[in-house]
Amino acid sequence: MNATTHEIATNKGSEQVKKGGAVSARAEALARRIEEGAAGLAAFAEGLSEAEWRTPLSGGGRDSRPVCVIVHHVASVYPIEVELARTIGSGKAVTDVTWEVVAQLNGKHAQEQAGVTKAAALELLRKNSQEAAAAIRAFTDNELDQAAPFGLSYGAPVTAQFVIEDHALRHSWHHLAGIRKALGR
Repeated sequence: MNATTHEIATNKGSEQVKKGGAVSARAEALARRIEEGAAGLAAFAEGLSEAEWRTPLSGGGRDSRPVCVIVHHVASVYPIEVELARTIGSGKAVTDVTWEVVAQLNGKHAQEQAGVTKAAALELLRKNSQEAAAAIRAFTDNELDQAAPFGLSYGAPVTAQFVIEDHALRHSWHHLAGIRKALGR
């Protein structure tokens, strides 16, 4: 395990106590699973050759972004995913974020990050996953249970915990599976 993977994996629980008391056991579990997913993606990406790093996920399928862009994408959206969960956790609806908006943002990101280096993407993954995990640890059980309409769930009232699990937590696992498939590993 190199330094990047080690830092992601061992930063667990760095903020165990927040204002007013201990971290919620549920929030801690969610944060640790975010760290685990980021560490797994980082460990896999670290071992890729330059050719693999630049390999597109699909030759005509739904997602043709190269591996480098995907890893940077996962890293770069942690702050957005956490903010969406915070908004839902405060009881406010998030209806302006739709799958069409996400597709536009992903397309723009792919153009801007086409040449991203492995070092830059992994550093951003380390930093943003640690910050996301710390932010998730700040959620109370009441905030995790709060539900509000969410655009990415087609307006269904979902909980902040669902938003965390379906986005910040699942994201690295989802894309790692796609990268493995594209590379045949």
